[in-house]
Amino acid sequence: MDATTRRGRDRSRLARTQLTRSLVAATALAMVVTGCSSSSSTSGASAPQSAVPKLNAEDINPQPVSALKQGGVFRSWLQQWIDQWNPYQVDGTYGDSQEIMKMVEPLLFRIDASGTFQPVPEFLQSAKVVSSSPQVVLYTLNPKAHWSDGKPLSYLDFKAVWQADNGSNPAYNSANTTGYNQISDVSQGDDPTQVKVTFSTPFADWQSLFYPLLPAAGISTPDAFNKGWIDNIPITGGAFKLGAQDKSAQTITVVPDPNWWGDKPVLDKFTYQVLALPAVTQAFLNNEVDVASAGTADSYGQLKADPNAVIRTAGPWDEVHISFGSNGAMADQTVRQALGKAIDRTALIKVVSQGVPVTFPELGNHIFMTNQAGYQDNSGQWGKFDPAAAKQLLTQAGWQDAGAGKPRTKDGQQLELHFVLSQGSPQATDDMATAVQSMLAQVGVKLDVDKVPANDYDEKYINAGKFDLATWRNTGSFPPSEAIPNYQEPSGDNVYENYSKLSTPEIDSLLKQAASTLDPVAAAKIYNQADAEIWALGQSLEIYQRPSVVAYRKGLANYGASGLADIDYTKVGWQK
Repeated sequence: MDATTRRGRDRSRLARTQLTRSLVAATALAMVVTGCSSSSSTSGASAPQSAVPKLNAEDINPQPVSALKQGGVFRSWLQQWIDQWNPYQVDGTYGDSQEIMKMVEPLLFRIDASGTFQPVPEFLQSAKVVSSSPQVVLYTLNPKAHWSDGKPLSYLDFKAVWQADNGSNPAYNSANTTGYNQISDVSQGDDPTQVKVTFSTPFADWQSLFYPLLPAAGISTPDAFNKGWIDNIPITGGAFKLGAQDKSAQTITVVPDPNWWGDKPVLDKFTYQVLALPAVTQAFLNNEVDVASAGTADSYGQLKADPNAVIRTAGPWDEVHISFGSNGAMADQTVRQALGKAIDRTALIKVVSQGVPVTFPELGNHIFMTNQAGYQDNSGQWGKFDPAAAKQLLTQAGWQDAGAGKPRTKDGQQLELHFVLSQGSPQATDDMATAVQSMLAQVGVKLDVDKVPANDYDEKYINAGKFDLATWRNTGSFPPSEAIPNYQEPSGDNVYENYSKLSTPEIDSLLKQAASTLDPVAAAKIYNQADAEIWALGQSLEIYQRPSVVAYRKGLANYGASGLADIDYTKVGWQK
């Protein structure tokens, strides 16, 4: 099942995508295998290996550049048109856009297959913690690194990102203040290539910040930060740049930047076409795209039989959940708790996994994946299917039983809720919504499934909190602090990435405390305390860790099921 994806940094992270919704990277993921990992990186390059997350190895057909054809095109697809390109802005958490931004802007670190942050030498010569009290990180930049306007990378760019994202000025509509709100100063080091970042409180995941780096010239005012990246990338600083955007044709191209100071990219072009998810399989079979999700029985069967396809798999940070809204009847925590008990998660997994020969692990945690160190099932009573208890909670909330087959009522109003789906959703998502509709009917809840235009789904519904129930994927939320904006308390009109707008001061405090704890074992304990509170709040119902199964055109090298790793797009190409 391919639900809409948020943040990628995949999370991600900029689709490590997110949402925060990455299909550029998320379609490059695959089935989860059992493995041992740990939660987060510690404060420097000398971090013990036991503190580094280790999920399944990547499956990207690794090849030396000498074995590849110089030139050529890789054809991918997008779930929807990209309006906001700024990955730090609240409307810029769409994973596809964030993944492209990792191609065109400076990526200081690239995560390898073991989950380790590795400096990217074209931008960063070194980065290390030089003081622990207070925590001070010293970055040494590559003196060749520069922006497309000719200015060298400098501390001014780091400072601009920090000032826009630390939450001190609400005019900057930032998606995520985590980490940035713990920085007290950004200044130049001994020379213009050095950047000194000082933290007011320890931040374990400091390597996840400034990812990617954006130019001070493009984000130094709230207006530039919020509006300057709409339908536009004003300044770039990577190996690639935007070639063309055709909103009518719904196509975007990314091409090598001739001013790039590193190794020349192998490919001549990356192309992206907006396609509804159900159309992607046929587009692959028609030789129109070079990648397609094979995560449903129908798509898997068709793509596996294609002689030009190869199925690649790996273990990502990738989850599917049902988010609960906070309006009307859903403002009542007891109602949300009742819905969690009325929904049979095991049955939903059977619905979406039918015909796909891969295990879909049921997920009991909002922050850690099942094969990630620190994981424990915190769902408790709130994730347990118990229709009788659900009925009791609804009655307790004042919604009275109106008889078999009829919606419950309160003050003359029926208990009628809306499950919002994109018209571009695949059949598996539709089937899941229909199953939920049937489950809720059994406890006296009328659920309408509303399918809305794909290009409106994010902006007009999810980002606006206009839903009672909705489903999407959060991808690449690694390291753990990357998940914080999904659950932190909104600040005024800024909901960060908590589109349900549901949190508590206790959850907020625990998440911030965990992010400030350098010991990964101790941090995981606090994250799990927060997760238990998220379950009890009824903010969202985790369903499963998504075992992506993806088809790629034969001959594609250095790209595919990347697990936790970032793709080096300069090395993507076709074998000779």
